[in-house]
Amino acid sequence: MPRYRLTLEYDGAPFVGFQRQNNGPSVQGALEDAIEKLSAQRVTVMAAGRTDAGVHALAQVVHFDLEKTYVAEKVRDALNFHLRPNPVSVLDAVVAAPDFHARFQARGRHYLYRILCRTAPPAIDRGRVWHVMHDLDWQAMHRAAQVLVGHHDFTTFRATNCQAKSPMKTLDRLAVEPAGAEIHIHADARSFLHHQVRSMVGSLKLVGEGKWDEARLAAALAARDRTACGPVAPAEGLYLTAVDY
Repeated sequence: MPRYRLTLEYDGAPFVGFQRQNNGPSVQGALEDAIEKLSAQRVTVMAAGRTDAGVHALAQVVHFDLEKTYVAEKVRDALNFHLRPNPVSVLDAVVAAPDFHARFQARGRHYLYRILCRTAPPAIDRGRVWHVMHDLDWQAMHRAAQVLVGHHDFTTFRATNCQAKSPMKTLDRLAVEPAGAEIHIHADARSFLHHQVRSMVGSLKLVGEGKWDEARLAAALAARDRTACGPVAPAEGLYLTAVDY
């Protein structure tokens, strides 16, 4: 039974998240429907990460098994045909090793958060950036972000319904940089807690506004208390950009 590995790109706006749910359309559901149309087989797709409602992906990795063997390029092209009109694209398909696992073998996950700083609202990028109507001090945000890099208890930046067994995570990189009218925040780690990136971004925005400083962010981390977190950034600015194996 061959195992297929796909790399996906998708717009998260119309979905309740990657994971199949009863309250609306999901990326997983759309993909599994497309696979069934190709193979007449109902499968369960496993993903590197379960992105939330509204979160986008530039390179999500998934795997699934089929009873029949197909040329990988046919799987890619057929799934792209059957996925229409969903905003999901199979960028790449390969036959993987029988023991490959998209989630458990992932060694690193990379996220990008986009903040648009201008008075006028976005038109082309509506639903794809966090629109902030004033400038933010990206340099202050970057300096403060380094407080969060390393191995810490991230309870403050963890959703109350997070199912991870431990709040301890190692954040390898948290970088803030300008990109024209936007501010880009890059977060790299082996794995993240539920809402961790959006929670960190929301607190960093307060730093960019001059409402918080590095010491305040450090105190919020040390508090290990969800109520010490700033407002959580909206999902629409977040992208899963790459997964390492």
